[in-house]
Amino acid sequence: MSEFDIIVYGATGYTGRLVAEYLGSRNHGVRWAMSGRSQAKLEQVRDELGLPDQPIVVADADNPESLRALCEQTTVVLSTVGPYQLYGGPLVAACAAKGTGYVDLCGEPAWMRQMIDAYEADAKASGARIVFSCGFDSIPFDLGVWTVQNAARARFGRPAPRVKGRVTKMQGTFSGGTFASARATMAAAARDPQVLKLMIDPFALTPGFTGPSQPKGLMPEYDDTLGAWTAPFVMAAINTKNVHRTNALTGHAYGTDLRYDEMVAVPGLGDVGRMAAEAVAKLNPLGGDKGPALGDGPTRTEREAGHYEIKFLAEMPDGERVVATVTGDRDPGYGSTSKMIAEAAICLVKDVDGAGGIWTPGALMPEPLVKRLEANAGVTFRMEG
Repeated sequence: MSEFDIIVYGATGYTGRLVAEYLGSRNHGVRWAMSGRSQAKLEQVRDELGLPDQPIVVADADNPESLRALCEQTTVVLSTVGPYQLYGGPLVAACAAKGTGYVDLCGEPAWMRQMIDAYEADAKASGARIVFSCGFDSIPFDLGVWTVQNAARARFGRPAPRVKGRVTKMQGTFSGGTFASARATMAAAARDPQVLKLMIDPFALTPGFTGPSQPKGLMPEYDDTLGAWTAPFVMAAINTKNVHRTNALTGHAYGTDLRYDEMVAVPGLGDVGRMAAEAVAKLNPLGGDKGPALGDGPTRTEREAGHYEIKFLAEMPDGERVVATVTGDRDPGYGSTSKMIAEAAICLVKDVDGAGGIWTPGALMPEPLVKRLEANAGVTFRMEG
């Protein structure tokens, strides 16, 4: 038996600290520790959180031996140390070699594909269950599609070939970590055309399978079902790829003909709504040279004032449809994300076995994770009608 169930790697960072605070405030029945490269900073965060007896494990992404030692001490590593394309590869390699579970917040699809190609065989051989994208990228979307497709099968006897993800409400900001990941991805794409190719390929995370042509989601459009104008959604590039990977890993439980996209609904009727959608389409909140520094993020008040609502519309060829709604009670990127990844790690420890490999939440643990999120993390999944 490992000494710990979960080690939070990156506990001194903005999001890692939120995860540690969440784990330290709950009676969740897991043995956990805080990890990072600085003993002094870890002790400072531990004291500031009021967790004087919390174990500490020092490990550094630049020291492979320390990462191997980290993996030997725990059942699951929860990593918040990004950008993952700069710091994450050695840890994934160590987990895959040692058979250690792993969850992260990665929204970097080109790096994820590199990890799949490099380490999925090792993870299958060792039994390591590696699960990327366990925050707002992409749990609400991955499990939202799972929820609505279950309803489609129950009502129509088969999955829907067309699913729309529509963000209808969202209040929240992003941190320096998210900005740094976006900057690193853009730099990598400028150096390597293959990275750009993966970024625009909806099936970049399903090696060996390419499905039908997908909606682009790049231009404003009017959605008759919502009765609203919609604009491109900045996180669609990663979420859609994870949904297709879930589908592939489950033997195409959603069908081989699935067409899926994500857009954000904007307020306003008629020309006002159209102009608002066009304005959103021109806005890239992660672009440009100015953004928050690493370690920065929204205040507690901002996190607690945040929220989101996403509707998933599953449409059948004859026009019949079912609709599911996912909501979160904190800002999506940090208040809600920190709870989601913590519950995903606990779920991996306590609720599921599963074979080794590189998974998505929706392929490895959808039902128990939905139950945990609804019970503990302020995330709801409900069917309409």
